[in-house]
Amino acid sequence: MQVKTVRNIVIAGAILFSGIFSLSPANVYAQKSVVGTEAYKHTEFLSEKIGSRVAGSVNEEKAGDYIFKELEKLGYQPTKQKFSYTRNQKTINSANIIGTKYSHSNKYKSDPQIIIGAHYDSVSVGKGADDNASSIGVILETAKAIQKRNLHYDIKFIFFGAEEQGLRGSNYYVSQMSQKEKDRTITMINLDSLLAGDKIYVYGSPGEDGWIRDLALEIANKNNIPLETNPGINPDYPKGTTGDWSDHAPFKKAGIPIAYFEATNWEIGDLDGYTQTVKHGGIWHTKNDNLAFLEKEFPGRVETHLAHFTETLTQFLYDIKKVK
Repeated sequence: MQVKTVRNIVIAGAILFSGIFSLSPANVYAQKSVVGTEAYKHTEFLSEKIGSRVAGSVNEEKAGDYIFKELEKLGYQPTKQKFSYTRNQKTINSANIIGTKYSHSNKYKSDPQIIIGAHYDSVSVGKGADDNASSIGVILETAKAIQKRNLHYDIKFIFFGAEEQGLRGSNYYVSQMSQKEKDRTITMINLDSLLAGDKIYVYGSPGEDGWIRDLALEIANKNNIPLETNPGINPDYPKGTTGDWSDHAPFKKAGIPIAYFEATNWEIGDLDGYTQTVKHGGIWHTKNDNLAFLEKEFPGRVETHLAHFTETLTQFLYDIKKVK
């Protein structure tokens, strides 16, 4: 099935069901106090127990093994997609960790699929709590929430290695995709740096392919979640879009509609989303990227952001329906 055809089917289903999702039994996050608890535990383990996770390092491998085991617990039969590249005349070995939830009807692996991805490596400075253990936590909690749901499409969870060294993992994954897989991928949803920013955002592809972003904003609005999108103050980044600096970029280049969740502040600094906070500027890639600093300087922000992103992503997956 071609991307455009699948997208139209999904949009129709989303419109049909969007008005009733908050009353549905599927809305497991009606009690908001529990949302984000699992995400926090994963974020804490990756950033505090393992620490910085530089591409090709022992700690990156430990993080990949941790994610692999968590996916196994959930029954997603994970695989490791190993890859290598050369940097500064050295060979770096890394891996993408992949888990798949097949649709209830997908006997031939031909149903439309949604890819949800985030990188698990970090830079050497700080502990990588915001960038990007936070996203791993949100995805793993979402994966648990939908574990027993019957869905009309496949969901592929991809945890990318070596993002911080040139989007290596996501570029490699896309390079290995068949045209058939590209055609049946209705969207790639990327998560990156969810904790520190003053505001929470979702971006999307330009034009009609921005429907993923728009649906996420609609869901957040109905749940009183203050999710925004890039306001378009900077003409280099039109309203609702973002730059190609994270793992969504290779999928976008391949013609797959994207959405991208992030916490930052587009109204300060160079108006490009890189200056995350009014109080401390950028947190990512600094010594301040750790839970202790974030909780001290921004009380309640970590838990709130994890809850908001987890609820929005999970409800998004529940709300997309395929109309016969």
